[in-house]
Amino acid sequence: MMIMIRSIIRPEKADAVLAALMDAGFPSVTKYAVAGRGKQRGIKIGDITYDELPKVMLMSVVQEHDKQFVIDTIMNTARSTGKGAFGDGKIFITEVDESYTISSGIKDSAAEEILEASEEVPA
Repeated sequence: MMIMIRSIIRPEKADAVLAALMDAGFPSVTKYAVAGRGKQRGIKIGDITYDELPKVMLMSVVQEHDKQFVIDTIMNTARSTGKGAFGDGKIFITEVDESYTISSGIKDSAAEEILEASEEVPA
C-alpha cells in the first residue's frame, strides 16, 4: 500500500526538509507555496493582525513501511527548536488507492507488484 504524506511547514525550513528527505532516499516531493493559520489564529504585531501566514506544503507518496521514517524525518527537521513551537506545521497522512505514471500509462501499483515479484525470485 502507498501512503501520501502532506506536511505544512515554515518556509524557512523547506530546504532543510527537502535535503533531509533526499539524503534519506526519498527524493520525490511536490512543493507548494500556501498560506493559512492554525490554532494560534495568525499573528498580531502591534495593531496589525496577519490572519494567514505563508507556509510551504510538501507532498510525497511512500510505501507504507517507510511512513514512520519519513514522518520522523520531516518532524525532526521542521521543528523550530528541539521542543517545537507554535506554527511549526502539521502532517497529514492518507492512503493512496491508485496512481498512474502519465508518460507510460502504467498503473503504479501494477509496476510495484512486478518489482516486488522480481525481488522474490531466487538468484
